[in-house]
Amino acid sequence: MVDWNLAVATATRLVRPGPEVSRDEARAVVAELRRHAKASEAHVRGFTRMGPEEADDTPVLVVDRPGWVRANVAGFREILKPLLDKMQERRGSSPGGAVLGAVGGKVTGVELGMLLSFLASRVLGQYETFAPATRELPAGSNGGGRLLLVAPNIVHVERELDVDPHDFRLWVCLHEETHRTQFTAVPWLRDHLEGEIQSFLGETDVDPMTVLERVREAAQALVGGRPEGEEDDDGRSLVDLVQTPAQREILGRLTAVMSLLEGHADFVMDGVGPAVVPSVGEIREKFQQRRARGASRLDLALRKLLGLDAKLRQYRDGERFVRAVVDQVGMDGFNRVWTSPNTLPTKAEIAKPADWVARVHRKSEA
Repeated sequence: MVDWNLAVATATRLVRPGPEVSRDEARAVVAELRRHAKASEAHVRGFTRMGPEEADDTPVLVVDRPGWVRANVAGFREILKPLLDKMQERRGSSPGGAVLGAVGGKVTGVELGMLLSFLASRVLGQYETFAPATRELPAGSNGGGRLLLVAPNIVHVERELDVDPHDFRLWVCLHEETHRTQFTAVPWLRDHLEGEIQSFLGETDVDPMTVLERVREAAQALVGGRPEGEEDDDGRSLVDLVQTPAQREILGRLTAVMSLLEGHADFVMDGVGPAVVPSVGEIREKFQQRRARGASRLDLALRKLLGLDAKLRQYRDGERFVRAVVDQVGMDGFNRVWTSPNTLPTKAEIAKPADWVARVHRKSEA
């Protein structure tokens, strides 16, 4: 269904080069990001009062844009395998299915590569939760993930925002280290998320060509857009277009969890920031403005199609939830959210933090 090698080749061929830096400067950036990632461990764990139950062997990888592409393709292959096997089985039973599969796999590989080339220049860092270990890309033991820091993108943004580069690099590391702490300190979280994602994919019952067409729509937006009058598809994102009622229910739970994780990372990043990042106020203000405006009309259109606007809302809504709960019951009270899947906030509770406090705290005190 997908020629993954072709996706990597396409993305690495099309991805834009990063900012110009000398060899010595590049080495210095990589070394500094590694130092900041290590220092962030103590800052984040002290502030959140969270720590791994066992020794943390999650690797920190400072990568370039092609390295980010390879890492994400490996993750996609892992998490999407059940769905793609299901689609392949359906196609294989149809007349000419084998031929269509071979051709479709290459077409989808090219188009996926185009999308990844777009995203590869925008991601600053990422905790890969479902990362399989490879020779080039190690991962933590027992299904642990890896922390990626995309050096050229970090340098590009710090220059674009005209902020102190050393402060900005530490600020980014604080956010990504919070994600690593979330998953290493809460052992059940990874399996819970994977179960929800697989349930979502398991409910997918659409013709493979429909899925390929949605990928094609997103890719066409990169190379000139769709015809006039077809820009927004009723305002729905790529994810929205393939949902069944059962998937919408699952997606509501996933949205709540992702809002919690992203909002918590933003809250921690800003909470730790004043003590260790002198210019955190300036960085936050400029970065928020950049998030809101997007790079161009094409960037805004593609963000909507891919559902990236929803991710921006997750940062905002999740941070408000975390801040409101911590203000009401303190950090230890907030940390009850990590007790079990039953104490995770619902999508409605993300919008109304007091409802989560009432449910979790009053129930436990009864």
